[in-house]
Amino acid sequence: MAAAALLLASLSGVDAFWRMDCHSPLGIARIDPLVNYGEIAAHSHIIFGGDNFSPTAGYDDLIASESTSCRAKEDKSAYWTPSFHFKHSDGTIEVVGNQGGMLAYYFLRDGGTGKEIKAFPAGFKMIAGDTNKRNYTGPVPTPPQSTWGPDLLTQASLAERALGFNCLDYANPIPEGSLTRHFLPDKSFLDANCKDGIRLELAFPACWNEAAGVAPKGYKSHVAYPDLVQDGVCPDGFSTRLPGLFYETIWRTQDFVGKDGEFVISNGDPTGYGYHGDFISGWEVETLQSAVDTCTNLNGELESCPVFTLQTQPEMAAVKLTMPGDLKNENCAGPESALPGNVAIQSGPQPATENHAGAAAPTYAASSYAAPSYAVSSKPVVSTPAVSAKLPAYSKPSYAGSFSIQDIHAAGVASTSSIATSEASSTSAAVYVAVTPAPSAPVESDGGSIIGTTTYTSDGAVWEVAIKEIDITVTAEPTGAARRRRHLAQHRHVGDRHGL
Repeated sequence: MAAAALLLASLSGVDAFWRMDCHSPLGIARIDPLVNYGEIAAHSHIIFGGDNFSPTAGYDDLIASESTSCRAKEDKSAYWTPSFHFKHSDGTIEVVGNQGGMLAYYFLRDGGTGKEIKAFPAGFKMIAGDTNKRNYTGPVPTPPQSTWGPDLLTQASLAERALGFNCLDYANPIPEGSLTRHFLPDKSFLDANCKDGIRLELAFPACWNEAAGVAPKGYKSHVAYPDLVQDGVCPDGFSTRLPGLFYETIWRTQDFVGKDGEFVISNGDPTGYGYHGDFISGWEVETLQSAVDTCTNLNGELESCPVFTLQTQPEMAAVKLTMPGDLKNENCAGPESALPGNVAIQSGPQPATENHAGAAAPTYAASSYAAPSYAVSSKPVVSTPAVSAKLPAYSKPSYAGSFSIQDIHAAGVASTSSIATSEASSTSAAVYVAVTPAPSAPVESDGGSIIGTTTYTSDGAVWEVAIKEIDITVTAEPTGAARRRRHLAQHRHVGDRHGL
């Protein structure tokens, strides 16, 4: 295990992480003490954390919370994102069911610098994402990290790639990786492919400019992304490394299969580009620093950290928001004739106008926005009839000995000795091979090189993935061999997932 841990750290910069399970929301309400302090917020949010959350909540309020909807009693932080809704063809709108609350990952990554990771200081607040954004400026699909040039390393570009919309199908042997799709798929794609819903993902900046303070106006200028979004080197002026915060929230889009309409985020965004999240630390600094320093397991399990006092799921579910009087009668769940706050649905590509509470909401047809149509590389596009042949075990080079190599599965290409990827134009695609008849020789490798890594969770397990470029040879009778350069995803199980 020591050797495996060393290899994993060298490949991905992951020294440790834990998953803070916030199994049940405090509630869904138009409350946002960062953007709309002391007021009714412009749009609704799903909220987790300390029970003292309110339109005026700050660090001292959260620390004084009697309880939290998150699993570790020591974590009184506030975590919130926009809620997720479905607009029916008759114009009525209702909230989509949430599956299992949310997970807040704390990644302890130093970008290979060896620098100390510091706990969030008292009073620390930040926002990730831009509620008014309705376009994407980067290449689709995203190139491998090893090829990112200056245009992809700006903070604006990195922030675009800090959003993820993960299509969930637990029967798929190769799930989509985290942060691989940066837009909300349209309903037809969700109905056909995402049998277990969609997971909305958000990575927060992990580099801090201490001189800028803990909560400057706008709650963004004091932090920055490292140059690989979740890992890598911090930019000049942002030298303090913080835990890498990462939100996952699952929504039950499968409940709306066959129903006519569109999905939309509560800020009026049907594209996903305007997804965002907020965070106010509710940790005692010494407690969080102790966890950062001592909870260095690779499995992500809270049970592995003696710093935390853990709650049961019923205890978390019992913690609810004290709703302000002027919001007690608001029905954010619906069905209603408009989004909470009467927010306008705006599909862009120009930035959305500010959505102020009470503003008249214009109507938009469901067809006003068309999601980009590309396939994320880690999930094959399967044609009918699908080819189900599996290749023999891959011959691993010595440095990858601690990995268990995932089988390569057919992607439905019927021709003999053919190499297919789920996105032909993508240089980051995993390899899928369809062979008729079955191959008579194993896949061979020239060793290749690691070109990128990622972490994802699937069906109760956490995997660390190394993407490696290799030459492969497939021999099939009677047509001989085909040789192509492609990328292979190597998966290593690093822990089990809780609460979902």
